[in-house]
Amino acid sequence: MTLKQILITKTDLARLTKLLQESEATAYRGSEYLAKLSAELARAKVVAAEEISNKVITMHSQVCLEDLETGDRETYTLVFPEEADVDQRRISILAPIGTAMLGYEVGDVFEWEVPAGKRNLQVKEILYQPEAAGDYHL
Repeated sequence: MTLKQILITKTDLARLTKLLQESEATAYRGSEYLAKLSAELARAKVVAAEEISNKVITMHSQVCLEDLETGDRETYTLVFPEEADVDQRRISILAPIGTAMLGYEVGDVFEWEVPAGKRNLQVKEILYQPEAAGDYHL
């Protein structure tokens, strides 16, 4: 599957860059999760928060994803590691699915690596995006 260029806000890029730098001094140091996030950020097109489409997954977005093999739909909120809570479906940006969904748009399909192989997920809907709601502080 070809990787499409993802979109990210300047604010999210600054926060995620800081997260990467700070994580090097934690148990995540040398982690494949940091390397994957770094690679995603390197291929991203950066735009101002006020200019990002309301169809793009940004940090703190709540999204509905569909597994293209099973048809199952799941809702997640993409958050920073300290905000993650599996019971509330708040997925860390450092989790494989979190890193995978960042910057994709409604209608896009991306792969998520799971122990049994790869899942193809489609972004069906963005239920909440901070930038679209004017919540630029999130």
